[in-house]
Amino acid sequence: MLTCKDFLKDLSEYLDESLDTEVRTKVEQHISECPNCWVIADTTRRTIKIYKGMDPYPIPADVESRLMAALERKMAARQK
Repeated sequence: MLTCKDFLKDLSEYLDESLDTEVRTKVEQHISECPNCWVIADTTRRTIKIYKGMDPYPIPADVESRLMAALERKMAARQK
């Protein structure tokens, strides 16, 4: 039986249609039985559809530098 945690782990590959048949069947069964995971899958699928094909929007330089600094702090904290 697939858990919600397993579903979330496999979600990206499920939406990319790159899961093997057995796992895909388990994910689809879980989605049909779990309303919360169905909403996550449906919302993610719709979001991808909306953004697919859009032109990239550049990140402002100040936002990019703050984001990179935050990521560097996070990675440094993990290495400790």
